[in-house]
Amino acid sequence: MEEIQEKKSEIRRDIEKILAEFSEAELVEKTKKLETRLFEFANFLEAKIVLLYMNGPNEVDTQNILKKCLEFNKIVVLPAFDPEKYRIKLRKVDNDADLKQGLKGILEPDPDHCKIVPIQSIDIAIMPGIAFDEKGGRLGSGEGYYDRLVPKLSITTRKVALAFECQIIQQVPMESHDKHVDIIITEERTIYKI
Repeated sequence: MEEIQEKKSEIRRDIEKILAEFSEAELVEKTKKLETRLFEFANFLEAKIVLLYMNGPNEVDTQNILKKCLEFNKIVVLPAFDPEKYRIKLRKVDNDADLKQGLKGILEPDPDHCKIVPIQSIDIAIMPGIAFDEKGGRLGSGEGYYDRLVPKLSITTRKVALAFECQIIQQVPMESHDKHVDIIITEERTIYKI
């Protein structure tokens, strides 16, 4: 168990170093390519209610994706984090004004303006992560928020991760509580869980 935790920490540090080597222009270009792939992805196009995330460090930037989703008249749901219970509340967001600084400085839906959305209504869940493998293994920031969320999603909800190609590794060390994603979209390809 301790060995797995150390390996996960090592991967997080390695990915952070790799991403830090990209220039701002390179990251913008990679993000635009990834966004194009997402917005051509059939499951995404068909989805009416989209669970999105606001990125933290070493995660794909989702600011433009949020704006495009709203332009496409999709119902956008964002997570609001409860650090005491390590739980996520899902709230509908109508525009940028509905966001406020939350946990770790990441933007979250303002509970005063954003209604709670039942988890069963999510058509597609777009999830963050720091590293992934081609089997759908996902390494997040380590708090387990999404590992607790995934089992509550409907069986028909597609679980999609956004990642740069450099975040795809040989194998993510997985523990029994860690959850997989169905599909990973990078700037170069769409990976379906083997």
